[in-house]
Amino acid sequence: MKIEKEILEKTVHCKKNFDCIINNNICGKVVSCVDKEVHFVECREINFCNYRLIFGNSYICTCPTRKEIYNKYGR
Repeated sequence: MKIEKEILEKTVHCKKNFDCIINNNICGKVVSCVDKEVHFVECREINFCNYRLIFGNSYICTCPTRKEIYNKYGR
């Protein structure tokens, strides 16, 4: 996957060293997306993530890189 440098530079709080790109290890499947901005995810991990927000009984991913992967590649 190819992600623009500007997007990667916005992902300053990634604790997983961009594992989603390097090893294709996507954390959390996007189950719904609104206007390519709000990404609801089904998280496999219970570990803390700086980009995961609780929204009712769901999670929203705010990671710029994860959102770009979904928006560009549908994954």
